[in-house]
Amino acid sequence: MLIRHMQEEDMDQVYAIECNSFSRPWSRDSFLQSLRNPSNLYLVVEEEGRILGYCGLWGIVGEGEITNVAVDSEYRHRGVGEAMLRELLRQAGETGIETFTLEVRISNISAIHLYHKLGFQDTAIRKNYYDAPVEDALIMWL
Repeated sequence: MLIRHMQEEDMDQVYAIECNSFSRPWSRDSFLQSLRNPSNLYLVVEEEGRILGYCGLWGIVGEGEITNVAVDSEYRHRGVGEAMLRELLRQAGETGIETFTLEVRISNISAIHLYHKLGFQDTAIRKNYYDAPVEDALIMWL
């Protein structure tokens, strides 16, 4: 399992995971624009040429907003998400990012458990943040 920086060539596989993971997926163009911003950091987990998952953050003056985290459904609950997020936090820390935030569906218990394991704390609820279906977001900080 290799964790590396996302490349434009990864976009077909990344986008397929995105569409299979979220009811309102980001567009390819949104990924490409984010990937091209030097303040942002996007990683993929690769094994034998197959992308197993990806994550990314937007860096803004010492803070990192984690925008994307997804693992291919065949590889969930195998440590892929934890490994890539630990690497994301490590690499972002090396660039001077000291605090991290994210939003997660209140019903996504697996993700919330993982974020707690990584040290994130629950800080607030954003009412009706998500649609398709409508659901609150839990705001978390590390």
